Amino acid sequence: AEEWLPDIRELRGLGTRLFTRGGSGGVALTPSGRAALAEARRLLFYSTQLLDVAGAAAAGTAGQLRIGFVGSTAVGIMQRLIRRYRAEYPGVDLVLKEATSVRIIQRIEGGELDVGLIRTPLLASTRVSLTPLLTEPFIAALPLGHPLARQPELRLEQLATEDFVLYTRAEAAGLQAMALLACQMAGFLPQVAQEATQVQTVLSLVETGLGVALVPAVMQHHPNPKIAYRPIVDLAPSAALGLALACQEELASPATRNFRRLALSLVAEGI
Repeated sequence: AEEWLPDIRELRGLGTRLFTRGGSGGVALTPSGRAALAEARRLLFYSTQLLDVAGAAAAGTAGQLRIGFVGSTAVGIMQRLIRRYRAEYPGVDLVLKEATSVRIIQRIEGGELDVGLIRTPLLASTRVSLTPLLTEPFIAALPLGHPLARQPELRLEQLATEDFVLYTRAEAAGLQAMALLACQMAGFLPQVAQEATQVQTVLSLVETGLGVALVPAVMQHHPNPKIAYRPIVDLAPSAALGLALACQEELASPATRNFRRLALSLVAEGI
């Protein structure tokens, strides 16, 4: 300890000595030194904590992860992914924000979100990286008392004369485009009675009897006593919906990369 004592004793800017050297070669704290000792120990403690926190963040086991998601994923992959992530990384604080795919991309680009689960196709240019996770078909959503609800499955052309609740182009361009494509490939253009942005809002309008709708197949796993979901047997494969994970690859934090890894792992397991 002798080597560093003179340097500490002569610290500039303190205006006082922290210790004095005794005649036998030992040292003794001055009153100022005793007062500073507790604070020095506290600083040492917090500096150790800071290093631990920084190390955990670098490993993706601590910090915060801001996740955007489209509502239709809340009853599917999102539930399982969040459950798995919390189990493997309990030290990461998750902040979940529901929005449309367009808004999620904008917030990732603006640095407000770290990662997002969005519907594809996006139909908009972006510098955000998209990692495809899965595809799923549309199914028909009908008011429970609708005559076609008596059938266990439908051909899309059977909906040709029905009023549709369709997705808005401004906020859900991908969903709208794929629904229109499906109908066109079945030989008709839908009669649009009402438009809505979120899948849940579309279903609420179907429930009131305003029309029928095409919704992601995952919605049938969230039963509604006033809606009948029916598979469409002649739906063109090219009209299937995609689900992708979005993030800024060059800015992805370890926590974000861990989230993507778990998402791909769940998909590989067949979630």
